[in-house]
Amino acid sequence: MDSFGQFIPLILIFAIMYFLLIRPQQKKLKQHQAMVASLRRGDQVVTAGGLIGKVSKIKDDAEVEVELAEGVKVRVVRSTIGQVLNKTEPAEK
Repeated sequence: MDSFGQFIPLILIFAIMYFLLIRPQQKKLKQHQAMVASLRRGDQVVTAGGLIGKVSKIKDDAEVEVELAEGVKVRVVRSTIGQVLNKTEPAEK
């Protein structure tokens, strides 16, 4: 029983680290994945590099074509999109 008492502080430290560091990071990652998965054509986005543009085409699960200026289109990896500024409304049926 005495040796178990020595491990209690280590267990408490791990529990505190989990709730203060690991769990919020996982929650933030899930939110980012949901945001990237819900991208649509016409959304205005900011990339991780700081470029602001409008989604012009969603190529596949890994790439998005972003129009930075009129006639200037770049291919961007989906996971590098940092923020969606303006969401477009889904088309009504």
